[in-house]
Amino acid sequence: MSILGGALVAALTLLGCKDPSVSMSEGTREYTPADYPQVLKRWTRSESLISIAELDDLLTVTATYESWDFRWAYVVRYAEDYRLTVDQRRSLLNRTLTETQDGHRFYLALYGTTRRGVDLSRPTSGWIVRLIDDDGNETAPTSIEAIAKPGAIERTYFPYTTPFRTVLRVKFPLTNGDGRPTISPRAKWFGLRLAGAEGYEELHWELGTQTEKRAAFGYTESAVR
Repeated sequence: MSILGGALVAALTLLGCKDPSVSMSEGTREYTPADYPQVLKRWTRSESLISIAELDDLLTVTATYESWDFRWAYVVRYAEDYRLTVDQRRSLLNRTLTETQDGHRFYLALYGTTRRGVDLSRPTSGWIVRLIDDDGNETAPTSIEAIAKPGAIERTYFPYTTPFRTVLRVKFPLTNGDGRPTISPRAKWFGLRLAGAEGYEELHWELGTQTEKRAAFGYTESAVR
């Protein structure tokens, strides 16, 4: 196959592997433990920043947005694995869903030229992370927590976690200082931008229909169920 033909096949492959759109809508879900891998995939994005000149992987990042939808599936799977009682499962679900009301949270696993360089929790990190959307919003995190020794839970429920990656939890505010949402109700997508002296990389989550977005951001009387 010619170089041009190979490039065409690669391009068509990428087009066929487009990430699915997501919905920020809240409400009851009817997941089973077996649904978790599919839900995890829906809310996870991965990108790599490659230096062609040096053939070097400057930054690889995989991130899961811990949305209402994702958290519901996570609790269902976790409750099954740990054989929680009905009351324990209900309590855990209430606690984890409540966390969606005070911030946008992401689970990140990063690989770069140096481990210290990709540890975003360090002031000496070579990269900064921002929450962005296509309406022009750009927001700094309120907290970055490094997970020094990821255990069985991280490796099982976020299987892209490896000993070679730096693992972090990053939280962003729901609103800016002037009260505007950090993810605009008009946005077609939101995402993360990691930028530094070596370049930048973005991960995008395409949003669903306008009706779903209005419901998610409080523009209708009831959430989508």
